[in-house]
Amino acid sequence: MTNVSKKNVLVFRPLPEDQLARLQAAHHVVVADPRKEPEAFAAALRSAHGLIGSSHTVDAALLDGAPQLQVISSVSVGVDNYPLAELHKRGIVLCHTPDVLTETVADTVFAILMATQRRVVELSTLVREGRWTKNIGEELFGTDVHGKTLGILGFGRIGQAVARRGALGFGMPVLYHARRPVDLATQAPELQGRATHTPLDDLLARSDIVLAMLPLTDATRGMIDAAFFARMKPGAAFINGGRGATVNEDALLYALDHGTLRAAGLDVFAKEPLPADSPLRTHPRVTPLPHIGSATHETRHAMAELATTNLLQVLAGEKPTAPYDTASA
Repeated sequence: MTNVSKKNVLVFRPLPEDQLARLQAAHHVVVADPRKEPEAFAAALRSAHGLIGSSHTVDAALLDGAPQLQVISSVSVGVDNYPLAELHKRGIVLCHTPDVLTETVADTVFAILMATQRRVVELSTLVREGRWTKNIGEELFGTDVHGKTLGILGFGRIGQAVARRGALGFGMPVLYHARRPVDLATQAPELQGRATHTPLDDLLARSDIVLAMLPLTDATRGMIDAAFFARMKPGAAFINGGRGATVNEDALLYALDHGTLRAAGLDVFAKEPLPADSPLRTHPRVTPLPHIGSATHETRHAMAELATTNLLQVLAGEKPTAPYDTASA
């Protein structure tokens, strides 16, 4: 990497020790969590050339307090916490961490799908609480996964990885809806003949399980609403592994209680952590998880390593490995 003078880096979420050491070897580093140390964060922000972290909303007011800022390196693939147009206008580079978490998130999503279909969490709780006193009856039976039609909204890297698990591992016909068809011959040849680009209404009417893997944008915010659930196949299940705010949670609850939606598996929510008074927390037909899509030791370290590399590259005047195109906002 090109030899440059040391700059100021602000770390706003903990990094693994080895990645923090990489930053400290090259630059002046301050670690300050804005949720716990707002004054220290604001003070360091004023001279920061680089920011690295995740799960904190960056807005124009925060950027106003960072006049030296050149780069934000997010330890995430999603960028909905960042004002893309504002970053582009100010010439601030945004980096993220795609690819390294694809397979891990797909594992998590398919685990939620399996748990929802087979009622794994609910029936495990039955055993833990000592309520398994006889063979279970039909009222506790689950639903098969193999051979069922899987509908996927959003067919990027993770959507395709889930499709591979369903189509190749469980013989599931896959329907997907995206802004444009994916060239399977070049991007996912193993899914040729197994995954079909499908209009949304057709996908909802035919799918036994609907999986949302959507980014959060103005177009997708709240798009999964009452009308969406009403168009789903009676008795189908809904899984969300994308972004919580794409779902109208009141509509989801209504579809579970008064419509024909059989079950829901959720790793993401409109507000996180999920409020204690949210009906989704205890609903008998909801399998909720605490946003653990990429939460493995191996993957979180790989994400931190890529984010650190991105930051060091930009501060060295080099092209980062994984920039995000803010001009597309």
